[in-house]
Amino acid sequence: MTITKEKVQEVLNKAALRSRGPGGTIAVVKDGELIGQCVWGFADLDQRIPMTAETQLPICSITKQFVCALLIDLERNPTPRLAAKGDVRKQLSDHLTELVNPELTQDGELTIQQLCDMQSGVRDYWAMTTLWGSKPDDEFLIARDCGPLIAQTKSFHFEPGTEYSYCNFNYHIVARLIERATGESLDKLLEERILRPAGMSTAFLCPNTAHHPPPCVGYEGNEELGFTAAVNRMEWSGDAGLVASLSDMIAYEKYLDRCYADPQSWYHTAIADPKFKDGTPATYRYGLGHIDIEGVSTIGHGGALRGYRLHRRHSPRDRLSVVVMLNSDSNAGGLNTQIFRELLELPKPETASVQPAANWVGAFLDQDTQLSIVITKGARDGEVAIQYDGSATPIKLSTPTHGKCDSMVATIDGDSLSIHRVGDNRILSARRIVPKQSTLRDTSFQGVYHGAEIESIFHCTGEDGMLYGAFDGYLGRGNATPMRYLGDDVWVLTCPRGLDAPAPGDWTIVFSRDEHDAIQGFTIGCWLARKVDFVKKS
Repeated sequence: MTITKEKVQEVLNKAALRSRGPGGTIAVVKDGELIGQCVWGFADLDQRIPMTAETQLPICSITKQFVCALLIDLERNPTPRLAAKGDVRKQLSDHLTELVNPELTQDGELTIQQLCDMQSGVRDYWAMTTLWGSKPDDEFLIARDCGPLIAQTKSFHFEPGTEYSYCNFNYHIVARLIERATGESLDKLLEERILRPAGMSTAFLCPNTAHHPPPCVGYEGNEELGFTAAVNRMEWSGDAGLVASLSDMIAYEKYLDRCYADPQSWYHTAIADPKFKDGTPATYRYGLGHIDIEGVSTIGHGGALRGYRLHRRHSPRDRLSVVVMLNSDSNAGGLNTQIFRELLELPKPETASVQPAANWVGAFLDQDTQLSIVITKGARDGEVAIQYDGSATPIKLSTPTHGKCDSMVATIDGDSLSIHRVGDNRILSARRIVPKQSTLRDTSFQGVYHGAEIESIFHCTGEDGMLYGAFDGYLGRGNATPMRYLGDDVWVLTCPRGLDAPAPGDWTIVFSRDEHDAIQGFTIGCWLARKVDFVKKS
């Protein structure tokens, strides 16, 4: 298919109107050459500083693939220090057993490959900071705060290698392993081995989000509420941390096109078909997500920080790359996919005129993960919206009781819900939970609870069915947050803002009772961090 510069520009001219934020930049690279870019709006609204192709933005989790590129390069071209000690992967594995809590490695289950492929089964540490008492605008520093975090990460929420679960902790650890094994800093290694060879002349590692280079400002909000400069005071290195301009990212896409032409390159190793340990196909490997867009295989990753959304994606078959960088919370991933669809003239997904069965709507509890699932009527005919992993996902129905989207297949049968989370390699078996007026009047939920594994205290207060929850932990005293009743003894603790962005979302709290029907504790979890137990103390 021929993609002309004129066609690209026609598509890009719609971008600003679609994102409707303070500013942004987009580039399209085809056959290793830039064939279109779009820059609009402001890097700084207050100072009226325009966005440019040279404006540096944090690229956030897109950093993960750079760390994996470095890891592969070090294995193939070890430093003298690594070469002198032999097998590089073994050296890194030895450091893994020293760095993480011994309970994670005592059975030899956890591997570096599982960390890189998001199959570790470890809970995400940015989600867990909520349970350790952090407030959304708090400062979080690696040297000061990561030690207790690693020490209190003692268990898995699934067996390593069997499922997918996004986890920033994985890449924090991989970066520390690289630094320990080489004796060199991550920023120096990235610059020498990846950034400069890729021609990214102004990109660099800037771990502290409070110290990003001017003039770019990230903004929260929208046109209705207004745009407010986001506050970021956390430090990350490995799971994120790189800062780059659109020009840097254009150079990177050209570099990847050259790498793809070389079957011996690190990129070919990184984009090999991902699998779980039983051989089941997976969708994530070496910091890169594999997404099918109407039959077109694409590889890439998004990035998010409060006030920033980014997405880069590459179709090897078409030698086509699209990069979207926004200094707002607009949907960069959706915009990226939309550009791909229009450039490749992919058919629009069709929605069948199927009316959903009435029993879709309601709240459900998955028996194994102990996470809630809330289903509402979809925004369009023939759809329902399923909320499980932080945001509502539309499901297109093929029958009144069955439907699917790219990430899941769902079936409702009376009060039983079955969802195959394809990318997660997990089947959810959920039952409907029903609200009871007597539970809303029950005052025994109030009290103080202790989470022994993570050394966290939870305070539950309130009355007349309006409960609030707050956590105390090594990071401080967290905000009091409203709790919403779903049914049975299941509540959700809302979490629209956290240290990381996007925030964990709703935490499901499943209370348990003793033989006398008294509340004895609860299990809490979100899609990033599941099944943490608390016991009632008073």
